[in-house]
Formats: sequence, structure tokens, C-alpha cells
Amino acid sequence: MSSSDPASTGSTSSPAAASTPSSPAPTTSPAGADACTTTELRVSLTYTGALGGQAGGYLKFTNGSSTTCQIEGWPAVIALTASGQATTLKHAQSTMYGAWRVPAPLPVVKLQPGDSAYAVVAADDQPAGAASCPAPYVRLRVSPPGGSSSVVISAWLPGAGTDLPACAAVNGSPTGEISAITPLSSLPH
Repeated sequence: MSSSDPASTGSTSSPAAASTPSSPAPTTSPAGADACTTTELRVSLTYTGALGGQAGGYLKFTNGSSTTCQIEGWPAVIALTASGQATTLKHAQSTMYGAWRVPAPLPVVKLQPGDSAYAVVAADDQPAGAASCPAPYVRLRVSPPGGSSSVVISAWLPGAGTDLPACAAVNGSPTGEISAITPLSSLPH
């Protein structure tokens, strides 16, 4: 699987072989900082690719403010097709992409200025019970956990060479999903 980190110098590698970010690793803490707001965070898509029937990447939430904040839980993500059809991504309990499984309890990630936390975004990339998948998602509307405002980013997955797939499950339900926020150390990279 290929991946791409927009902050990198153009190198591509798998999540298991990519280098760790140059910023210090965030610490987890149950208290001590206000919740990160949408205006404090820069959101991007990184470590993209396809693996095990899913395509996706990691949503990267970087504290762009000058103060420490904390983030926990599931971000709200709405995937948009080019025609504007909107699909709310479901909360994942586990994903093949990123080898993520929901921990108990969910981590509270304390972000110093410049630190990042991540969430896995993925969808099936093969049709199930159909000849082909519908048109892919081209944009993601992302709100941090508990956030009331959102940012819109591209759904392009450079490591997979495609936008986020909009394939449906055999029962017709969307397969797009989002993990809870986690430190990068909890994910293969």
C-alpha cells in the first residue's frame, strides 16, 4: 500500500514504513486543557492508500494555535460526491485500514501547539453485489469531536490514486467509516 503525507517532501511509503512526524508526540491526559475547537485545528488527510478491500487514510488534526488543547472521541465526517450527495460516515469499531480497534476507554489526546492527533477514515473499495461502485466522494466535511463548525478538505487519496470510494455493502448501506481520535503511536505508520 502506498501512502502520502502532505507535510512530507514528496516521498511515498506504506504506513508501516513511513517516518514519524517531526513534532513531539502528543501525550494523553484526562484533564488540564480546553477542548480543541475547529478554529484551532488544521485538518489534512495523510498516510493514504488501499489495503485489505478498503481505501482510506488518516485524518490529521494539528493544533495550529498557541495554546494547548485536548481532543477525544469521534470526529463528525460527511463525505460529499461531486454532485453534492452527502453521506455521514459511521463510527468505526475497528478498521482493516490502519489496523485500528476502538480502545476502552477512548484516549484523551492533549495537543501542545504544533502536535497532531489522528482518526482513520476508510471505505470499501470493491463493489459488493453490484457491477461497480457509485461515483466516489471528492470532499470531506470534518468537525472535531464536539465541534459545531467544520472544514472541507479534499477526499483524494494519493497513495491509492483515487478519491475515497463510495462503495456500498451487500445490504446497500454505505461503507465509509471514521475511527475515534488517537495518537499516531496507536496506528501503523
